Amino acid sequence: MNVQDERWPAERFRQLRQQADPDVDKVVAEYLETQPADRGPLQLLQDMIVELRQAKEDGRPPSAGIFEALDFTKELPEWGHDRAMLARGQAVFADYGLYQSAALFFACLPMAYVEVSSAKVLAGVSHLATHSLTRRVAETGQMLVDVMGLKATDSLEPGRPGHTTAIGLRILHSFVRALVEERHADDWDTARFGPPVNQELLLATLFDFSVVTWEAMETMGVELSRDEREAHLYTWSVFGHLMGVEVCRDGPLTLDDVDPVGARLGRLCETSDEGHRLMATLLSEMEGFMHLGWRKLPRSLVHWIFRDAAHGADRVPELLGVPKPAWWCTALFWLGREAHRTPWVARPVRGVIRWLVRRAGRHIVVALIDRHSNGTAAFRIPDDLARAWRIKQSKPAVKTRAIRGTVREKLRAPTQGLKGPRT
Repeated sequence: MNVQDERWPAERFRQLRQQADPDVDKVVAEYLETQPADRGPLQLLQDMIVELRQAKEDGRPPSAGIFEALDFTKELPEWGHDRAMLARGQAVFADYGLYQSAALFFACLPMAYVEVSSAKVLAGVSHLATHSLTRRVAETGQMLVDVMGLKATDSLEPGRPGHTTAIGLRILHSFVRALVEERHADDWDTARFGPPVNQELLLATLFDFSVVTWEAMETMGVELSRDEREAHLYTWSVFGHLMGVEVCRDGPLTLDDVDPVGARLGRLCETSDEGHRLMATLLSEMEGFMHLGWRKLPRSLVHWIFRDAAHGADRVPELLGVPKPAWWCTALFWLGREAHRTPWVARPVRGVIRWLVRRAGRHIVVALIDRHSNGTAAFRIPDDLARAWRIKQSKPAVKTRAIRGTVREKLRAPTQGLKGPRT
């Protein structure tokens, strides 16, 4: 048995599944006891979302309500001050952000939806908290931008967007556990699922935003160097520490951890009504953003990304009921798979695939800006990223895109087989 095997025995994952975040859960429980009877976890969760948005807009640490009860997790971990590593990790997003955006929507979110306990929480609590399943997609995208999309290595320092997002998520997860206990205690199988948003699930989520993203990008024809992957994982580990991920408490995850964790992470990947509903809603939203003739590109990319995925992830599209891909995508992706046998074909075919992915990523980012730039949990990107990704945010540009969207909706036949709500 090597060092990594000793660090990641199967028993450790069973323990992580039954472990929540006792430090924050204790503070939240004591805080809830001081509140009036008509202000339960749901109301406080909604208030917290509003305060998080305001704090990020003001460039200050969140201070209202539950945040005042916290007196820990205010600083980066002792091992988390390597500014060069943080800069390289964030540069991965600046350089490959459109690919990572595509990976988020076509790989990371489906991985969350196929994990049955995660799907139950996302489908239930997200709708209660924001009255919109689709807004949750924008919130996830904003988290990615807050953590990785700012060209400043202090974005994870107290008062900066990445730090505020991490602490906010940590408290939000605690409120989610309290809300599930209040409303669904009799229906939640703790012996099987562990507590909601448990440590194993948090580790899986951290892997989705790093390792799963690299693998999806490689399928798209973009391969990160070892140094880029190392720095990217280090940056997400700092975020994970702030968010209460137990395995990041004493040090960052490293590339040596990737294989043993990926092989032993006990994802409960199953088909479920909640997973189907979340995936249908996501595809309905994403496919509505596509240009005419491109509507089936998102579902096609999901099939493409998971086609040869390891550890049983190749079944994700089937388990989530993802409709069949477009015929032209199937043909193109088949050429992409076969191109390595004919080197002179590989470059142009992979170039077309990368172009498609970049376009899909840009369409989605633009649409999220246009649709969710205002409201309780807004989606915005920094001006430098908007320029780098050639995204216009002026009022005339937004108005022009709105007109195009209206034309698409009128010309396009109703999406068949996707019954997710448009909210």
